[in-house]
Amino acid sequence: MKVYVTFNGDVVSMDVSPDLEVENFKALCEVECGVPTNQCLLSFNGVPLLDVKKSLASYGIKDDEMILLQRSTGFGASNSPGIQSQIPAEGIPTLDFSNVQVPGTSQQRVPQPVARQAEPDPATLREMLLSNQDQIAWLKQSNPPLADALINGSLEKFTEVLQKQRKAKADKEMQRIRMLSADPLDASAQQLIAEEIRQRNVDANMETAIEHMPENFGQVIMLYIDCKVNGHPVKAFVDSGAQMTIMSQACAERCNIMRLVDRRWEGIAKGVGTQKIIGRVHLGQIEIGGDFLQSSFTILENQPMDMLLGLDMLKRHQCCIDLKDNKLKIGTTGSETPFLSESELPPCARLNKPEVMESEDHQLAQALAKSAEDMDTAAGPSNVNQTNSQAAKPNISEESITKLTDMGFPREDVIRELNDAKGDFNLATAKLIAKSLKAPGQQ
Repeated sequence: MKVYVTFNGDVVSMDVSPDLEVENFKALCEVECGVPTNQCLLSFNGVPLLDVKKSLASYGIKDDEMILLQRSTGFGASNSPGIQSQIPAEGIPTLDFSNVQVPGTSQQRVPQPVARQAEPDPATLREMLLSNQDQIAWLKQSNPPLADALINGSLEKFTEVLQKQRKAKADKEMQRIRMLSADPLDASAQQLIAEEIRQRNVDANMETAIEHMPENFGQVIMLYIDCKVNGHPVKAFVDSGAQMTIMSQACAERCNIMRLVDRRWEGIAKGVGTQKIIGRVHLGQIEIGGDFLQSSFTILENQPMDMLLGLDMLKRHQCCIDLKDNKLKIGTTGSETPFLSESELPPCARLNKPEVMESEDHQLAQALAKSAEDMDTAAGPSNVNQTNSQAAKPNISEESITKLTDMGFPREDVIRELNDAKGDFNLATAKLIAKSLKAPGQQ
């Protein structure tokens, strides 16, 4: 139904549901007329709408009715010109609507500026956050875009991001109010209501987790042990999800085992990031707790960890990860060694460093290019003529990779299509889009 709200001589028409509660109608009036809900005094036919939990229909409000809105904390005199309000002895105000002009449509009303609650000044807010490291740490977790603008950007950048987020929040609140005032049987309103219920369930789930499982929001300490390879101390990462035991090239050089690397096993290792496999040491010894255990090592070129103990070594020696006692137990020797405490972990133990994710695409491109070059070099003179007849390797820019991955294409597909297109961004994009439009089951 359509109702008219008069405030300061202006009339606003609103489409609302008869079952809309007064408190939600006040929130709608705050958006349309700029009067805070705690200062809204609504009256209909001289009767104030005091019970905010009752619906508009329960007060006898019907289609094309007029409702008076006053900015007041009590039943005082209105500041509106042409509207007189007297309070008789029984406490019910008598209102005169004789001077109010009712427009035919909502387009005839004079728009009023929406009065918003005072918000912190961006410059002041930025200074407050920069002076509190705890707030910055919390902001990095809860609002990364704003945290990035705060730390790395200027005041103008911070203000721009903050204003965008404030506007998005205001639009969302207005949408919620319109949803409450809309017909509950409307399909779009049903979707908004369902999304509102879903978001409330998500928030309730997170609040329950914070209350009963707060440790889930902290950082888990990775499982590292002390060991020795060829007499050199190494902090090894125990990873039961890794297929092979891995060692970095720098660690292999420190342990003097690079001379045993079989380069016929080179390739590409994919996981959290991409690394080039230099080769493999087929047999080596790891000293753990005084016992010497045989293992093979896959050598990676730019691996940040010194060594990672994979399933091949763990299963061979029947190792057990005992989280109750916080120890790694060796089944074949009966020995055990404790996992390192947080203070003993190497710097690379923090696997969520931002530079790891930022350089992932660059590492993939470099690893593929270098592997291809090494394969061409190892092919020998028999392939010289064929190599010379081929075109030069395409120069794939990081910007092209980032643009295509931002469009939702997998990074491996992006690199492959850019290679096939010889670095032509438009051709690679067309191929990726064409493949994504193929029907299921097509090759």
